Amino acid sequence: MLLGILGSPFVCRVKIALKLKGVEYKYVEENLADKSDLLLKYNPVYKKVPVFVHNEKPIPESLVIVEYIDETWKHNPILPSEPYQRALARFWSKFIDDKVVGAAVKAVLNVDVKERENNVKETLEALQFLENELKDHKFFGGEEVGLVDIAGVFIAFWIPMIQEIAGLELLTSEKFPKLYKWSQEFVNHPVVKESLPPRDPVFGYFKGLYESLTASK
Repeated sequence: MLLGILGSPFVCRVKIALKLKGVEYKYVEENLADKSDLLLKYNPVYKKVPVFVHNEKPIPESLVIVEYIDETWKHNPILPSEPYQRALARFWSKFIDDKVVGAAVKAVLNVDVKERENNVKETLEALQFLENELKDHKFFGGEEVGLVDIAGVFIAFWIPMIQEIAGLELLTSEKFPKLYKWSQEFVNHPVVKESLPPRDPVFGYFKGLYESLTASK
């Protein structure tokens, strides 16, 4: 069972991993404004989604869940087998959460102009590191989708939306040709495509947030 919400890049990571492995599961849509007893039972610490429940045992946090899925269902490996490469995959996945996700969202939703500029700068610097790391590979995992690719679904699917809403240029083919090409390959991968949320409601949600913030300035 997977507890999630529509439009969450973190929930989407888990959906991609489960789809890659061909694992059937029950999906439960949560309302974070009115958290269910199920969510409070299975994630009493953070009270957040995603939560994956397997054999009545709950696992929270998207990257932890993806690794659990990879270790439980061995076919179609998500992490590399070699220890150093596994460590690198974990490093870059955490880098995306630490340096890209928060900064990119704040670049759009921060009302302070100076802070927004700093967040844009931070996002661009982080994307440059990923551009360099991708080298000439199709995916961060080589020829197949791996942990860093799954972690980067926010970059491939969510950043193009939020930059369009705010009139920013974060991920473009001019600035980051390799990363941009990767993003197109990734969102059009059959497994990923089936796991992504519908674009219109997610776009509408972020646009509403942006417009309410800019109207209140």
